[in-house]
Amino acid sequence: MSSFRDLIVYKKAFSLSMEIFLITKTFPKEETYSLIDQIRRSSRSVFASVAEAYKKRRYPNHFVSKLTDADMENGETQAWLDASLACKYITDEKYKELNELSEEVTRLLIYMINNPEKFK
Repeated sequence: MSSFRDLIVYKKAFSLSMEIFLITKTFPKEETYSLIDQIRRSSRSVFASVAEAYKKRRYPNHFVSKLTDADMENGETQAWLDASLACKYITDEKYKELNELSEEVTRLLIYMINNPEKFK
């Protein structure tokens, strides 16, 4: 593996972020500086933290720390998805789709956190 861009978790987190970017374009204008900003920021932080972690992979404690940051941001994204559903800005189907992708990211991050030696 030569790049963080080759990591499945990076690809899935990036895809989730782009899906969220597109869907939030349909949210009400009054959410621009609150929910829209928050969910876009947290979803983008997931793949960005994975990239940072990969660059620190020679130092297992730093690697794991950045991955836990990514997992934390992914959890925040899930909370904003909950709010988006509760406000009826997204359908149940879209919520399930985005939440499942987010859960896949979680599983991959946990694997990496538990097995940092496999990414040196």
